[in-house]
Amino acid sequence: MAENDKNVQQGIEDGEAVGTAVPATVEEETPSRSKFRTLMIIIALYMVMFIAALDQTVVATAIPTITHDLHSAAGYTWIGGAYLLASASCGTIWVKCSDIWGRKPLILGAVFVFAVASLIAALSIDMPMLIAARALQGVGSGGLMQLVAVAIADMFSLRDRSFYFGIMGAVWAIAGGAGPLVGGAFAEYVTWRWCFWINLPVCGLAELLLFLFLDLHNPRTPLRKGLAVVDWWGSFSILAVVLMILLGLNLGGATFPWSSSTVICLLVFGSASIGLFLYSELRLARYPLMPLSAFRRVSNTAVIIVAFGHSMVATGTEFYLPLYFQSVQEASPLRSGVLLLPYVLAAAATDFVGGLIIHRTGKYLIFLQMGCVLMTLGTGLYIHFWTHTPLGQIIGFQIIAAVGMALLFQTPMLAVQNSVHKSDVASATSTLSFLRSLASSLAVVIGGSIFQNSINTRASALAAAGLSGSLQNSLNGGNAAANVEIIRNITNPTQLEAVKEAYAYSTRRIFIFLTAIAGLTLLASPFIRQGYMSKEHSETKTGLNNLSERKKKTQPDVTELTAQNQAQNHSGTP
Repeated sequence: MAENDKNVQQGIEDGEAVGTAVPATVEEETPSRSKFRTLMIIIALYMVMFIAALDQTVVATAIPTITHDLHSAAGYTWIGGAYLLASASCGTIWVKCSDIWGRKPLILGAVFVFAVASLIAALSIDMPMLIAARALQGVGSGGLMQLVAVAIADMFSLRDRSFYFGIMGAVWAIAGGAGPLVGGAFAEYVTWRWCFWINLPVCGLAELLLFLFLDLHNPRTPLRKGLAVVDWWGSFSILAVVLMILLGLNLGGATFPWSSSTVICLLVFGSASIGLFLYSELRLARYPLMPLSAFRRVSNTAVIIVAFGHSMVATGTEFYLPLYFQSVQEASPLRSGVLLLPYVLAAAATDFVGGLIIHRTGKYLIFLQMGCVLMTLGTGLYIHFWTHTPLGQIIGFQIIAAVGMALLFQTPMLAVQNSVHKSDVASATSTLSFLRSLASSLAVVIGGSIFQNSINTRASALAAAGLSGSLQNSLNGGNAAANVEIIRNITNPTQLEAVKEAYAYSTRRIFIFLTAIAGLTLLASPFIRQGYMSKEHSETKTGLNNLSERKKKTQPDVTELTAQNQAQNHSGTP
């Protein structure tokens, strides 16, 4: 049986999988690459990953200062939301374009876009300019976060990837957790504009290193020929899905009533665009944006649920824990970042150690399932956060949740990459990354909506405590998160306690929602299978001659059957 699997797998690697349109020239022997060149490439990739992840949360603690400086509390949620929304919308398109024109020019382009957007954000003179700059940053970030993962997949075997993905997870955890600390320090001691100035030297150095050392296959595809094979229907429809649904969720209950025609139209037409996208990918596109056929397996569907839930919980935690610290715990922006250090350090250490163990053993499933358990437990413990929660509980609960979330950073990616044909690895990676970006956007948007609607329900309690009308207005709905600095100016103990309870109640509702999402990952994890992690690797080639066409047959893919057989032979998984 093992010999038969070996022969079938060899056929797949040679581009002979039955029922697939895989060109025989997709791969060739891995080119000789010196250790120094590899090190320079990895450093540059991790640098851009760091700043892209940092900018997801760097404004979390600086928002009150930014809104005060720009004299506008309106639209504060879009400082973070515009970045995440644009990142989710564009990431998959960047990766598909890299399949056509090669990884290097697209990575360099994404770094350039991100740098220009950071410059505009640093120079912003009003809220609309800043939000527009953040959206452009998100466009570049979507390319960076997905193309880094794809580049690592191109460079290393599946077994070796686990080690580099582990480091990447540690970088992500440090950046995501350090964002509030860095943003708080800049806002408190320098200026919030340094949240964006800091990106420029990092982008410049990374751009130089990637230009000099990145040596992935370059197909030199002519622009006109490349544009002719782009999945335009898929690209536009996925943009419509993300933009309209997230806009509807963000505006509903805050700017417009849920029953308003604006919100209803956005949600209805956004949902309808999902059908258009699926039809395009399954029937129209010759080279689909997403390889939907790769996700027919129950195991891969379960992986999607886990990855989606993990991203929602992780982003929601990194975005709304600082709000709890600054409001209920009366922490300064800097201290709020310091209070997140247990989360950052625990997640970074777990990512690194987990990646090393998976690299040595080739087993990722047990870590994925442990991650689901600990993430659900840790996030559920956040529900106990209230006005006088002791520091020991704040630290301990964060460590439990951080270990669980860290174990889920790389394992879903390894599970998906292990079950698709090598020619589909980039598209499958970008699909999973897209869903993660979408989940991150939803976490911020839905979390903001829950917070705004929840704090509105506390209006009567605030009035009963004797707060003035102007103060109540400052702490109402969309203004509350942007005006946490006002809390430190309240001297009446009764009023202060009422305000802190209102914030604690509202953030608790967010953590209840995130716990429910984490619970879904716990339910999905038993359906994921362990696969065999090969140590063999050959270079992935890009370009028009190596694009993977839409599979027109409906019989099971040989890759899927082989993955199941290998899982049984190598791990004993039923």
